[in-house]
Amino acid sequence: MRGVRPIRSLLATALALVGLAVVPAAAQAHGSPAGHRAPTGVRACSQSSDPLQASCTAWVRTDLPPLASVPPNQNPPGLSPLDLRRAYNLFGQHGRGRTVAINVAHHHPSLESDLAVYRRQFHLPSCTTASGCLRVINQRGGSTLPTTVEPDWSLEEAIDVEMVSAACPDCRILVVEDDSATAPDLFAGVDQAVAQGAKFVSDSWVFPEASFEGSFDFHFSNNPGVAFTFSSGDTGGQTQYPAASPYVTAVGGTTLTRAHNRRGFVESAWNGTGCGCSLFEPKPAFQHDTICPRSRTIADVSAVADIATGVAVYTTSPIPDGSTGWVVAGGTSVATPLVAGAYALAGNPAPGTFPNSYPYARPRDFFDITTGSAGAFSAMPGYDAPTGVGTPDGVAGLRDPWHAWHSVIGLGS
Repeated sequence: MRGVRPIRSLLATALALVGLAVVPAAAQAHGSPAGHRAPTGVRACSQSSDPLQASCTAWVRTDLPPLASVPPNQNPPGLSPLDLRRAYNLFGQHGRGRTVAINVAHHHPSLESDLAVYRRQFHLPSCTTASGCLRVINQRGGSTLPTTVEPDWSLEEAIDVEMVSAACPDCRILVVEDDSATAPDLFAGVDQAVAQGAKFVSDSWVFPEASFEGSFDFHFSNNPGVAFTFSSGDTGGQTQYPAASPYVTAVGGTTLTRAHNRRGFVESAWNGTGCGCSLFEPKPAFQHDTICPRSRTIADVSAVADIATGVAVYTTSPIPDGSTGWVVAGGTSVATPLVAGAYALAGNPAPGTFPNSYPYARPRDFFDITTGSAGAFSAMPGYDAPTGVGTPDGVAGLRDPWHAWHSVIGLGS
């Protein structure tokens, strides 16, 4: 591992070499103790202004040097799978036989070996291509993977598979690696994930909203019975697509802090999370908030995203300063696959239904986030834009509210 450089030098290098943005005040830690420097970080992907070119939503913390390895009987910095399952009450469920698909641009050449290090560190069952637990395909369903390797998207891919592993250790993981981060390729990957039979599809990328975005909604509206989770973005109170689609679960971000209470954590809205009123998409029937009277309100649900309280991730794809190993990651890239994994724990969606509506029928099965803000939008009791109905308190809120009835007549799973 390279020697640790001063934070200012590291950030300047990241900016100069790859055009990454230093974490803004809106994405820094809340309430850092006196005398302690607030955590800092950079985006993994530069932000595109092209409505047909996607940006990933991963962040990496820069005030903590990456670790090439972890001493025996110790854990790396950042929240572990056990922390996350405790925070969101994900115990007592399993996802055996269910597949969570990750749809991402470009190729991560060391994905399987990186995932093996992560799962071994946290005593999760192995997940390999040989066992069939892990599959990696291209957007056409074949085994010839993209030749382009982009370290920023490789970090995104590592975050995605490791967070699915954290939430649902028994789930199978299907990774669809798309040729590029353009709309035609990414949406081809969405379609391929569904064609492969995945009922849960996680996408940690965003486009700027555009007047023609609704023309892409058929990728979701034509596939009821599939839970699509999309990052709401990391733009502090601004909206992006596809999270704006009324057919997907828009996942916002929170700050998750350890606490001496029954849950073991307290949570507030992350001030870097994307949220608000869609510029072009209509309000779905299941939303009844007055925040956006006629348009789609983002987000639906949320989970940890603040790098100040981020998660442990292992990757041998270089992060912005060129280092590899254990890092602390954040962004709604973390929250989105966590929620996808929680959906999988809840069971297969009922045929003919749109799972993004499920949380609105069971708001009591979520932790209501009532503090914090993002842009002009504040968390409050009940539904709010930054955090939606809240964060998972178990998985009942991610299950078809008529699940028992469907099971009785043979439609449940």
